[in-house]
Amino acid sequence: MNVELTRFRVKQGMSEKVDEWMAFLNEHMEDVLVTLEGEKMHVETIFRETLGGEEYLYWYSVQGENGQAVEESDHWIDKKHLEFWDACIDPDFRPVDLKTEVVMIPETIRRAMN
Repeated sequence: MNVELTRFRVKQGMSEKVDEWMAFLNEHMEDVLVTLEGEKMHVETIFRETLGGEEYLYWYSVQGENGQAVEESDHWIDKKHLEFWDACIDPDFRPVDLKTEVVMIPETIRRAMN
């Protein structure tokens, strides 16, 4: 099981596009959840922060082993998600993977995730 929290910087001037992206994901949650199964994504959460005048998105995920990469998906929701990604995420900023220190998931939940 992989537990990750990664920070990505939003391109300057793209806050409204990020608003649109987050609204899109929330409005199409039923389809979004279908795509998570192939990725073996048990939990995926997006956080948003403005820090020092820069906007960031953070992805928190709990994922099983050997899941399909979103880039390999043929599902329309993933294609649209990647379009938003390309429009909004700054490719010049090296993503920051925060260090996992403690993972607190009860054993009964862990078994259900396998």
